[in-house]
Amino acid sequence: MTDTTRKAARPVGPAAPAGPPPPSAARRPRRWRGVTPWLFLIAPLALLIAFTYAPIVNMVAYSFTDWDGVSPELRYTGAENYTELFTRPELFEVFFVSGYYLAASAVQIGAALYFATILSFNVRFRGFFKGVLFFPYLINGVAIGFVFLYFFQDGGTLDAILGLFGYDGDRAWLGTPTSANVSLAGVSVWRYLGLNFVLFLGAIQSIPGELYEAAELDGANRWQQFRHIIAPGIRPVLSLSVILSVSGSLSVFEIPYIMTGGATGTETFVIQTVKLAFQFNKTGLASAAAVVLLLIILAVTWVQRRLVPDDKVDLV
Repeated sequence: MTDTTRKAARPVGPAAPAGPPPPSAARRPRRWRGVTPWLFLIAPLALLIAFTYAPIVNMVAYSFTDWDGVSPELRYTGAENYTELFTRPELFEVFFVSGYYLAASAVQIGAALYFATILSFNVRFRGFFKGVLFFPYLINGVAIGFVFLYFFQDGGTLDAILGLFGYDGDRAWLGTPTSANVSLAGVSVWRYLGLNFVLFLGAIQSIPGELYEAAELDGANRWQQFRHIIAPGIRPVLSLSVILSVSGSLSVFEIPYIMTGGATGTETFVIQTVKLAFQFNKTGLASAAAVVLLLIILAVTWVQRRLVPDDKVDLV
């Protein structure tokens, strides 16, 4: 009895520390940590490969054949399509049309930067103007093409507006190569202005507000603030916008195809490529043209990146 009581009264000490977990249990969470990101990437990588890289590989393969887009048989022709492209200068003359869109891109970037700078400060109805500028980018390109097709027609909306200011007489705005290309380039400015505006506005608003306060205390005006604070702060976004504008100018398709179909000297390289594939059934030659356009855009982008490197900007 006494022994039992002593055993029961004996204080219970702390539990002995557990030994280290087995190596397999410690490695399992680390292994899952490394696999988890790839599990999330499976779906987007599959879509990227299926709808981007696989078509590019097929396009390059078709460019070495005489496939007509319909026949199940493909005949390998080597570099014959590329030889035909570079020996027919009229196939590259359409790149002169891109000059109108390059000039329009400069106007577009300048206007977007101006509006983004103005609306980044306290302005009345700032939210309303932001919506007005960004709204055209949300509209479907086909709808924009049809709207402006009626806008520029003889005696249409543009002529009616000009008539209010004393301009009398109908004009075929899409009837000559110069006026047609200028009109189409103006439509592209109206449509894509909102995209650059949003990019610039986000970059400007990411600049610390203390810099503006310090500049105002030093007596800097708005132009000086733009020159020494805003312009250096948005340089990477500005470089990206220029790259997108140049590549977009070289591959214009939607607006001229809907409004003129490439007529009246408005045919672009992409419209010409589409006609080669679906109108003349020269899918192999069209694929070679698409490969050449891709290489030109990559080369232009590389040159731009070399001329304007993406340096890290540190204003603070």
